[in-house]
Amino acid sequence: MKKVYLMLVLLVGLAVLAACSSGDEEANSGSGSEGSSGTDSITAWAWDPAFNIAALEKAKEAYDGDVEVKIIENAQDDIIQKLNTGLSSGTTKGMPNIVLIEDYRAQSFLQAYPDAFHPLTDVINSDDFADYKIATTSFDGEQYGLPFDSGVAGLYVRTDYLEEAGYTPEDLTDITWDEYIEIGKKVKEATGKNMLTLDPNDLGQIRMMIQTNGSWYVDEDGSTPNLEGNESLAKAFETYKKMMDADIGKIVSDWSQFVGAFNSGDVASVPTGNWITPSIKQAEDQSGKWAVVPMPRLDMEGAVNASNLGGSSWYVLNVDGKEEAADFMLQTFGSNADLYQTLVKDIGALGTYSAAAEGDAYAVEDEFFGGQQLLTDLSTWTDEIPGVNYGLHTYAIEDILVTGMQDYLNGTELATVLENVQSQAEAQLK
Repeated sequence: MKKVYLMLVLLVGLAVLAACSSGDEEANSGSGSEGSSGTDSITAWAWDPAFNIAALEKAKEAYDGDVEVKIIENAQDDIIQKLNTGLSSGTTKGMPNIVLIEDYRAQSFLQAYPDAFHPLTDVINSDDFADYKIATTSFDGEQYGLPFDSGVAGLYVRTDYLEEAGYTPEDLTDITWDEYIEIGKKVKEATGKNMLTLDPNDLGQIRMMIQTNGSWYVDEDGSTPNLEGNESLAKAFETYKKMMDADIGKIVSDWSQFVGAFNSGDVASVPTGNWITPSIKQAEDQSGKWAVVPMPRLDMEGAVNASNLGGSSWYVLNVDGKEEAADFMLQTFGSNADLYQTLVKDIGALGTYSAAAEGDAYAVEDEFFGGQQLLTDLSTWTDEIPGVNYGLHTYAIEDILVTGMQDYLNGTELATVLENVQSQAEAQLK
């Protein structure tokens, strides 16, 4: 009986050890398939149910594979927090296989956790996507992101207000910001309407301005602040102040005031990313009174009439199921032009997959914009956006620049302002 008892104890001990070993293995291998082995199912995280989540659902329908795709909605801030918490701890437990990351934030993850992401260099053809997306989705010679939606910017204009002032959309096509300001003065004189909204606490306008000249807040290394001595940034600050001094801007302080300004007819133009189209169309009584022309450019050598505001891309984490996740990406957002036609028609998602622009969905004439083939135009401008490395600190630097802008508008010399923000950025971002 003693021998039998000892044998039972040994068997129980082995069983416990095996269970613990299994648990440790699961904890360290990640749970990209939410508890599966990574071969039967994969998980994708994204935000915005009407846009990004809807796009994933369409991709899931178009996917020809045996792997189940689980789609989980999280707020963008929650995704950022969860990724930072998980990746900084060194464990991939609870992480998804696929995650959507805003382009302005991508380099902070790629440079901080390069081993956490599965390279897509040999999976997709980066030449199939808009060039400007590649700089922000790649790192150290590897392509990590699959470029998704375009934040291509356009200058949305009220054609009826322009006509009152003696202008047509062609007069605002391929112009500089200085020319835009002069037109804005005439429009306000003729109609009483401001030319645009301005929010000194939101420097999206500055971002769009400097990218027309292929410049950004950081050097090519993506981390060193490039503020003092940045000619494009200085020109953008000067241009912003000119608009304020010309009194052609309606001051707003939040999203609802921004949208309300053009929906109520208070402004004659809206320079911003193409994602604003549905919001402009909310004012159905304004149908036929709008057109979209290329963004103004900085009055500098080499600047172009194309820029970007926003946008995001898909990434595959280096966890179990990464090959299946990469295959899902390739079959859908990485090569399926028909899928992009569906995305445009059903949810209004303008991708950066170049081949998709040749489809019928992009050639549709939009009656709200006077019959303009808006998606075709936006796709053309997408290919012209200068590529820049957004680097690690877009939002942190912009917080500093907001204070600098206030100082500049209140009378501080521009050279002093840029010297101060450079010093602050260097001190805070070490």
